[in-house]
Amino acid sequence: METTTHQIAILGSGNLGMALAKGLVNSQYCGITDIILTCRNLQRASLQIEQGFKVTDQNLEAVNTASTIILAVLPKQLDNLLEQISSAIDPKKHLIVSVITGVSCEIIRSKLGPEVQIIRAMPNTAIAIGQSMTCIATDNANAESIQKATEMFETVGAVLKINEELMPSATALCASGIAFFLRSIRAASQGGVEIGFHADEALKMAVQTAKGAADLLSLYKSHPEHEIDKVTSPKGCTIAGLNEMEHNGFSSSFIKGIKLSALKAGGLYTKE
Repeated sequence: METTTHQIAILGSGNLGMALAKGLVNSQYCGITDIILTCRNLQRASLQIEQGFKVTDQNLEAVNTASTIILAVLPKQLDNLLEQISSAIDPKKHLIVSVITGVSCEIIRSKLGPEVQIIRAMPNTAIAIGQSMTCIATDNANAESIQKATEMFETVGAVLKINEELMPSATALCASGIAFFLRSIRAASQGGVEIGFHADEALKMAVQTAKGAADLLSLYKSHPEHEIDKVTSPKGCTIAGLNEMEHNGFSSSFIKGIKLSALKAGGLYTKE
């Protein structure tokens, strides 16, 4: 393969890696041939190959053809990956973007060399449809590299630059948060079935209502309680429902879940 200046190598084509690849192509940030994916088992990558992605099981080959390297393997696979690619990393050519939970810029740089620019990013799987909330952090990347990473992730959703020590918290609130909000939508749809709707009807209603609630806050830049006040009348059905949920620990459980998720996210990577 010839070296392509703007090519992106995504090392690890699991759920998040593939969601990112699809999102970047769908947003027209780059063409499908500008992305090379790596996969340990090429037989499992038949769909990606059919879609037009370049796929290889050789991480070193992918690094040699790209300028932006996205690390998207599981934390337990990272040390082996870095050993494979370290000899090919050129600080003047490569920008390293890691979406691996719990791994600091310093840890990656200790394996790849002190001059390599590292940016940590924590998107979520909504990146595949251009609706991710991505937090980015770095301890050594220059303004140009930060801007490059920001522009890349802005094509697939919203971006917020944060201090690196907050990355486990961002993981819990944004990446794991997708599952938390999906579970709340699922619960709402189950409630809908119990009060008389068919399952498909209840799910459609819950999904659209959740989307509408999020859009109200996004478009009006208002606080959730402000919008809640608009639909809670004295002795009404809404306040009765809200209070019943709170009596059973709705907000408290949600908060505790996010806190535990953040604690877990900070300890997923174990050094050799």
